[in-house]
Amino acid sequence: MPTILGQNQYGKAENRVVKITRDGDTHHIKDLNVSVALSGDMDDVHYSGSNANVLPTDTTKNTVFAFAKEHGIESAEQFGIHLARHFVSSQEPIHRARIRIEEYSWERIATSDGNSKFIGADEVRHSFARKGMETRVSQITYDGENWEVISGLKDLTVMNSTNSEFWGYVKDKYTTLKEAYDRILATDVSARWRYNWTSDEQRMPNWEKSYEQARKHMLQAFAETYSLSLQQTLYQMGSRIINSRSEIDEIRFSLPNNHHFLVDLEPFGLKNDNEVYFAADRPYGLIEATVLRDGVEPKIPVDMTNL
Repeated sequence: MPTILGQNQYGKAENRVVKITRDGDTHHIKDLNVSVALSGDMDDVHYSGSNANVLPTDTTKNTVFAFAKEHGIESAEQFGIHLARHFVSSQEPIHRARIRIEEYSWERIATSDGNSKFIGADEVRHSFARKGMETRVSQITYDGENWEVISGLKDLTVMNSTNSEFWGYVKDKYTTLKEAYDRILATDVSARWRYNWTSDEQRMPNWEKSYEQARKHMLQAFAETYSLSLQQTLYQMGSRIINSRSEIDEIRFSLPNNHHFLVDLEPFGLKNDNEVYFAADRPYGLIEATVLRDGVEPKIPVDMTNL
């Protein structure tokens, strides 16, 4: 049976690049995991093994490290834009470049008096510890004319110890869950948002500020929403970002419901007044949805696990 070649791409995945910027005695760290995927006129290499149009994946790796030196790393998004533009514009057979980036945050180690958040006389300016919070992620795609930038985060663990209920749901003969009028609401936020910047003719967003503000509005909405369901909280988080950040048109969330069940302490002669919980890691409810600016078509893939 005859066959034909379908969609294909190649590149170097998970290039770990750490860039140290030395500002006198004060140092700054950018720690990225960069994956490059290229596509274009690649039929011959698949059909006959001809490498005439193939830029070696080792070259893409070297480019990542060279660009960290030549261009610096202002932000994950800006770095990805530099790389994508380079691969598409410098190699005629390459028509599309997709750059995926994870950024790992570091914070300065506290001195003996506890000052760690701001640079000052009592702070160690070149010693850091990895933050145990979220991982920032970005995907930059360029086809020589149009850009698509999707950013976001994963593994941001949040919890409300009150102001959450869950009741009034459908019940059948298999339902055992008791209605809750004061429960813990906890989740590990995975979020991806798409920017409406698509052309060099448009004004480019301030990527660092946009990320910080999107994260801020997300957390504020989580904290300030009196939740009757995790779905309601998700929608409020997305709406707050869309309404506050004009450069973002779409945001998709994947929120596991990290269940906390009240422990029955009556066998021990104790009353559990919403104080002691069992934190169950599985199975868990998984709530996923996209929030869009009105009139915008969704483009973020439903399955975000590979972004």
